[in-house]
Amino acid sequence: MKVLIVEDETVAYENLVEIIHGIDASIEVLGNTESINQTIDWLQNHPAPDLIFMDIHLSDGSAFAIFQYITVETPIIFTTAYDEYAIEAFKVNSVDYLLKPIKAHELERALLKLSKWTRTEVVQYLAQMTQLKPQKRFKDKLLIPVKDKLLPISLKEVSCFYTTDKNTCIYLKDGSQYSYAKTLEQILATLDPANFIRANKQFILARDSVKNITIWFDNRLLVTLDIETPERIYISKNKASEFKAWVVNSID
Repeated sequence: MKVLIVEDETVAYENLVEIIHGIDASIEVLGNTESINQTIDWLQNHPAPDLIFMDIHLSDGSAFAIFQYITVETPIIFTTAYDEYAIEAFKVNSVDYLLKPIKAHELERALLKLSKWTRTEVVQYLAQMTQLKPQKRFKDKLLIPVKDKLLPISLKEVSCFYTTDKNTCIYLKDGSQYSYAKTLEQILATLDPANFIRANKQFILARDSVKNITIWFDNRLLVTLDIETPERIYISKNKASEFKAWVVNSID
């Protein structure tokens, strides 16, 4: 069996691989993706694996957004640290739904369940997977508190979101900036991943605001926007390929 692991936490990924190989050493882990964009890119450019382990909370939003952009023709075992989802509903459409920390006996039970499926059951399952496509509508405007008023701002006017010392600011293309009382994690969950990306711990960037990209030391990227930013924007070596793909390719 060949599997893909969609997981943005290194420790969780390594723990899952250890459990998988403890159950069956012959299972081959083909890769590890950490975000919506990276997962879409991987699935579009590699042969389909036999199974996907998919964390729900990824670095750039909910994994369910993946199903808005591509058809996934592989059985999935969802994993998450949170139990606020309708677990039973998702079990109808997935092999299983495992809560972190993942227990070996639960994972083994899920793999056994999959191994007993007939080809007809797999086809029926894949047909049901289309029901996972959420009709999510991303925000196109934000309401920014300014003194005693709320200022509506189109996301098309936003160049980036920046945070430091627990304070978040929105930087607009005209050079103005406003404080915004939300974390980058909260903001990212409402944004279209085709247009915005979490560059690092400090920045969320708008795709059409990227002016140029410089290859920096250690294969990091230095990103320049269409406005002056409070500090330099670096993309780590591990995220460089994903970022470059996101800049030039819209998700469809």
